[in-house]
Parts: sequence; structure tokens; C-alpha cells
Amino acid sequence: MAGPPRPDRRRPVRAPLGSRRPRTVGSPYRRVVVRDGSGDRTGPGLRRTAGYAWRLLAVGAAAYAAYVVLGRLELPVVALFLALVITSVLRPLTDLLARRMPRALAVLFTLLGAALVLVGLGFAVGSAVAAESDRLGTEIHGGVDRIEHWLAGSPFHLKAGSVSDLQHRISSFVAEHRGQLIDTALNSAGRLVEAGTVLALALFCSAFFLHSGERMWGWAQQQLGPRAGSTWGRVGRTGWRTFAGYTRGLFLIAGTNAILVGIGLLVLRVPLALPLMLLEFFAAFVPLIGSPVALAVAALVALATRGPVVALLVLALIVVIGQIEGHLLHPLVMSWAVRIHPVAVALSVAAGAVLGGVIGAALAVPAVSVAWAVRQELRAPPDHRRSGR
Repeated sequence: MAGPPRPDRRRPVRAPLGSRRPRTVGSPYRRVVVRDGSGDRTGPGLRRTAGYAWRLLAVGAAAYAAYVVLGRLELPVVALFLALVITSVLRPLTDLLARRMPRALAVLFTLLGAALVLVGLGFAVGSAVAAESDRLGTEIHGGVDRIEHWLAGSPFHLKAGSVSDLQHRISSFVAEHRGQLIDTALNSAGRLVEAGTVLALALFCSAFFLHSGERMWGWAQQQLGPRAGSTWGRVGRTGWRTFAGYTRGLFLIAGTNAILVGIGLLVLRVPLALPLMLLEFFAAFVPLIGSPVALAVAALVALATRGPVVALLVLALIVVIGQIEGHLLHPLVMSWAVRIHPVAVALSVAAGAVLGGVIGAALAVPAVSVAWAVRQELRAPPDHRRSGR
């Protein structure tokens, strides 16, 4: 005998008319209860913010540790940076010579040629200073008298003899603090020895980078394994392309600025035009602030030797060269390198100067440019990476 029919479990049982419907959460077939074992009742926004905060703290701690380590290894880091700069500038000439001779010989000729150029410039600067030393002393003495007479008139109305009194105070200060000045000079001599060591190490490393840099990078990729090696290979190519493009472009901009400054100083008949040209060339490697500082030194030389009018013309030259560099040279020459916003450049230079002085200011912009290029490469889609764009 068949029993009563079984209720259909796939359907909800309907309540009789006039009774309350049972309250359910989620599905009508089963009650869904969400339990959190931790008992945390904070909102999702606060939890997300806390997660980002912990990550930022970890990144900040890692950055500070890297800063401390690099600060202790200042000489090797600066030597490696100079080696990369030398390699990026001399690599095209080395590749050109390597087509007609063994690569080791091409590297030797390239480095010797660059050293001869630098030594020749040093002798030229020394000869120019020695040839103009007597005339320069006379012009500076007469220029001080002209400046004092100019300051005594309108609109300054300084007392006569103010500049002479300032010179006397400076002489008295030097006489009173002669021992401290000698200690400072000895410390500077020690820094010169360190600079020579850094330069020798940079030349040693650059010789190997020019000769077999690609093989060295290939060996490093093999040690990382196939997957990590492929990623680091893309990162390395992108970073080197950006760094080399930035460095070569900066050399072109510095050379153009130096030529413009030299032409302007020669036209205005300002003494020491060649040393001031070289000062402008090397100062241009510190973006935004290097070139104006060098031209300010040129304006002081013009003020002491040629008078206030020529000094004002040199100041006008500062403005003109700054406009040419900012609106013409940088957009044209830096087109193959990563271009970052001028605000980012200014903040990078300021942060580098605070953290590492002049060296930090010079390293800041190429480091930020390379980091930004690597970030863009890692975020690019696979098709974009394979196309090489």
C-alpha cells in the first residue's frame, strides 16, 4: 500500500492564507549567514586605507634602507654612474670603429681620444688664464673702482669707500681664520684624491662596458632564470635606451649652451671666455639650476672687468639662453628619451639636492626618467611590447 506523497523539496512550502510569511535572508531555500571569524566591524573603506598605509610604510622603509646603503657606498655608486655616462656617449663611436678593427682596439682608441680631448681643453683653459692674468688683475682693480663709483650714485647712494671697506673686512677675516681655511683646503685636497679615484674606477668599468657590456648583461639574465631573465631583459633594454638618450641629449644641449655663451662673451669682450664656456658646459648637467649659476659667475666677471652695463647684457643673455634651452633644445633633442613634466624635473632636482647635494641633483632626473620608462614598459600590453613601440 502506497504511503502519502512526499513534498517537493525543490519548491518552497507556501504558508496558509492569513498567516505571516517567514523572513529569509538570501535564497528562499536556505538561510545565508555571513560570519567573520575576526569579529571586525570596520568598514571596507577603512580596511582598504589601512592596507595601503601598511604597503606605503613597507615601501618607505625599503627606500630608506636603499638610501642609507647608497650613502655608505657613495664612491662606487658615483663611479658606476660616470661609467654608464661615458659608455652611453662613446658607444656609437666605438661601434663605428669596431667595424674596421678589433673591438678591443676600438675601445682603446675611443678612450684615448676622449682623454686627449679633455687634456687639451685643460691646457687651453690654463693657457687662457695665464695669458690674461696680468690684464685681468688690472681690469678687476679698475672695475672695483667703477662699481664703487656707480654704487655711490643714484639709486643706491652708498657711502664712498664701502667696497674698499668690504675688501678690508674680507682680508681681516682671511687673516684671522687662516688655520681653518688651511684645514678646509687640505680637506678639499682629500676630496680631489677621492675624485681621481672615482674617475679611474669609472674609466676601468667603462672600458669593460664598451667592450663586452651586452655579454655581461646576458650572463646576468641567465642567472635569473628564463622567466625572470626575459622580464629583466625588457626592463634593461628600456632603461638603457632611456638613459643613453637622455645623456646624449644632455651633452648636445650643454655643448650648444656653451657655444652660445662663448659667442656672447666674445662679442661683449668679457675676459676668460673659454673657462666660462667650460663652466657652462659642465654646469648644464644639473638641470634648471646649473646653467643659471654658471652664467651668474660670468655676470660677476663682466661686472668686475667691463662694468654694470656689460653685466646687465650678460644677465639678458641668461634669459635668452634659458628660453632657447627650455622651448627649443629640450623638445627637439630629448624627443627620443622619456619626457617628464617640468614640475617633476624641478621636484626631482630639489629632492636630489637635499638628499645628495650637487651629485644628487645631477643623478635625480636620469633616475626618475629611467624609473618612469621602466614603469611604462611593465604596464604595456604584450602586443605593444612585441612591436617595440
